[in-house]
Parts: sequence; C-alpha cells; structure tokens
Amino acid sequence: MPLPRILIVLVGAVTTVSAVLADLVVPDLAAQHAFNPGWPPHAKFHDAQYMLMTVLLGLLGLALALRRGQGTRGRLLCAAALLAVPWLGMIGALLFPGTATYDPEFAGRTLFVLGMHGQVFMAIVLTLTLLGAAAAVLRTPAAPTT
Repeated sequence: MPLPRILIVLVGAVTTVSAVLADLVVPDLAAQHAFNPGWPPHAKFHDAQYMLMTVLLGLLGLALALRRGQGTRGRLLCAAALLAVPWLGMIGALLFPGTATYDPEFAGRTLFVLGMHGQVFMAIVLTLTLLGAAAAVLRTPAAPTT
C-alpha cells in the first residue's frame, strides 16, 4: 500500500473513533463533554451530532481510501478532503465569538501541546498529514485508463 494511502487510512481510523472516545468513552474527557452536568441539553445534542458526523465522515473516508481500482487517485483525494472536514471545523470554530477549547472548570485537567489545546494540536497535525498525503497523490502519475 503506498504511503499516501496509508496516511489517509490512518487519519480515517483516528477520525472515526476519536470524537466518540474523547466525548463519550474516556471518563476524564467524557466528563468535560457528554457527561458534563454544566452543559445544557442543546449543547449535548450538538456534541452527539458532532460525534456521529465524525464517525460517518471517517467511515466514508476509509471506504474511499481503501477501495481499489480505476479512479483510485480521485478517491484518495476525495477521502482526504472528507477526512479534513471535522478537523478544519474544529480549528475554524475558534474564530466564532465566545468559543473556547475547554470550559474554565477543567483548565487544570486540560492537555496542552506546544501551547495549544491537545485537540487543536491533533487537528493541525492530522490536517497537515492529509495535506501532505494529497500532495503526494497529486505528484504520483495517474494510472493509465483502458
């Protein structure tokens, strides 16, 4: 399997499971999200919506990246674009007034990497990984059509 496809598949796997793990399964993180008693029901609704949307985008990206045959180059580029959506959305959400990467009561339990919230750092790394994989796909000569 060529490296660009491997990278896209890895990001697809992370995308598929990360939001559910972080927001619902891992107890310390879930306490800040789905099980946060300070969140009103509407905020929890949007958290659940984000988790399901991320799983679906991850599965679609994986299906595109893992399918072989004619048009593989286009499918890999589509997979990379689909998988970038939740990560770019996370980064872009910071541009909206009143948003924050964590609630103040969890400031002491929040992971920071290179001065960035851990999720934002992960979003940047995964987005750059997809960008690099897409660039490599574009540099690879297209397979001849028959």
